[in-house]
Amino acid sequence: MDMRRSRGRTWRSAALAVLLTTGTLTAAVPGAGAAGARTETPVASVSAGVGVRESVVRVKVPLPRSAGARPAACDWLSYLRYRAADGPDASADADRILVAQPGILEGAGAFDSVARNTVARAAEQGQHIEFWALDRRSNCLEDRTGIASGDQHTAVDYYYRGKEVEGRTFDGYAADGRLGWMARLGIEQTVRDQYDLLAAELPDQGLRERKVLCGGHSLGGVITGYFAAADFDGDRATTADAGYNQCAGYFALDTTVSTSLADLSGSMPDGIGLPDVGLGYAAVQAGLDSGALPRALSAPVLLNPETMTLLAIAGLGALQDPGAEADLPRYLPSDANIDGTNRFLFSKDTATFLAGSPTVKDFRLTNAAVLGALMDDNSVPLAFLQSSVGFFDGGPLADKNFPATNGSSQQPGLFGTAYKAIPDRPHGPLYTWRDYDRVGAPDDPVYRSADGTPFTAAGKEVTDLQELARSLAEQPLDFTEQYFPTKLVTDLELAGSPHVKKLVVHPDGLTARPTVTVLAGDGLLAGRIPSDLHPVVADGYQHLDVLTAAPAQNNGRPEPVSTTLAGFARAPARS
Repeated sequence: MDMRRSRGRTWRSAALAVLLTTGTLTAAVPGAGAAGARTETPVASVSAGVGVRESVVRVKVPLPRSAGARPAACDWLSYLRYRAADGPDASADADRILVAQPGILEGAGAFDSVARNTVARAAEQGQHIEFWALDRRSNCLEDRTGIASGDQHTAVDYYYRGKEVEGRTFDGYAADGRLGWMARLGIEQTVRDQYDLLAAELPDQGLRERKVLCGGHSLGGVITGYFAAADFDGDRATTADAGYNQCAGYFALDTTVSTSLADLSGSMPDGIGLPDVGLGYAAVQAGLDSGALPRALSAPVLLNPETMTLLAIAGLGALQDPGAEADLPRYLPSDANIDGTNRFLFSKDTATFLAGSPTVKDFRLTNAAVLGALMDDNSVPLAFLQSSVGFFDGGPLADKNFPATNGSSQQPGLFGTAYKAIPDRPHGPLYTWRDYDRVGAPDDPVYRSADGTPFTAAGKEVTDLQELARSLAEQPLDFTEQYFPTKLVTDLELAGSPHVKKLVVHPDGLTARPTVTVLAGDGLLAGRIPSDLHPVVADGYQHLDVLTAAPAQNNGRPEPVSTTLAGFARAPARS
């Protein structure tokens, strides 16, 4: 986003600035401490893909003592490690290692499909590569006990009714008063965490420089830019520790890796409860330290730990029994957050929203249709949460004109460009879900908007709902991020301040290595791609599709994201 600040810019602008933009900062601070321990646990998966092994790796890298009191789990860094089943056991022996930073409100689990697809595609080409999906340190606060039970009712009972699972009861979602240690989790600590993790896992700097490809999705492209320009020993004259010397190349997934920020506004809603950046760096930091400003981004509905957990619970139902009639909307307890979220997402127009009727509880939906309604680009209004997983089926549909009007704009923004649809007969037929590869099939009725425009077409659907459900519900590290550090936003919005500018130590690091960029054709950069970028454009993809797309596409062509990344990994290693 545009980093030209004005004192009147709101914190909505600050959030917009970090979602899908680029820049460089540096963490030039002493190491937080050597890794003292490491665990690696295999992850069992029902993925349809074969030939890929997954594990969750945790490395102890303590925060500095000055961070203050925090849970013991927050002194560990975690990532999901994907590798070829017939590949080497040691990461250092792999041909290449792709290390990916997540986007805003996104966890390591979101990379599951693209990681599997990329490793498998590289193996077809005779390459044994690894894909590491990083988790931000603050994800240590998440409790997946209920989701890990594998049962929707058990999960709801655990998170909402105080029921015990595996001898444990839910401690509740962390209030901001318990997050004081997160007040310093900004760009400096984030890139430091990546460096410390790489140094612990791959101690040979020369090997890192030859084999590691650094990148990310959305905000992860920004962090990669910061990492490339970073200096990690406090001495700019010694460059073995420089960020760019930890990477053989960079990759960007629906983002860019650059020192200049592009204006990608319209990516985050209002109401996240943050103050104006005109306060200045020192005042903002004082507010975070004292708790006068929230340490984690949150909104009353849609974007908070509770609703992020609901996505995983919906994924459980779609994974267990996609065609069964869902009882989740009625099984969930009634509270202001859940009811407000459902009212926002399942109102077809303003009158329905204001009246509060009909509600989602008044419709018959399969488990698959519930998840589709929450994640599909023809249903959910928030562009950065949209994927292209198919379409409703089984009954009459109406245009969804709340909170926007269908067809009013074909420029990416908060609501995206896809026409929105919603079931239109409460207490009527069972609404089912037509998966991405059944859109356009001979039995597809081709639902149309009121103006006659088809809601979707085969070329616009790219993600398998079952695989999305598996990524949401099966991964030991969340797909979504419950506690996103506010300081990441404030650092980026205040990048012109001396406190942040001094972190940019090696700005030429961004051009020191080759870069590959893959953009979603219908994503947040659609229609405004910089002319000098020369990206690979994935036609029909939404913002999340670059992570979730199925390996077999409707157009019969190879899946472009994983194909591009696997090809990039084949490039000759630097000598």
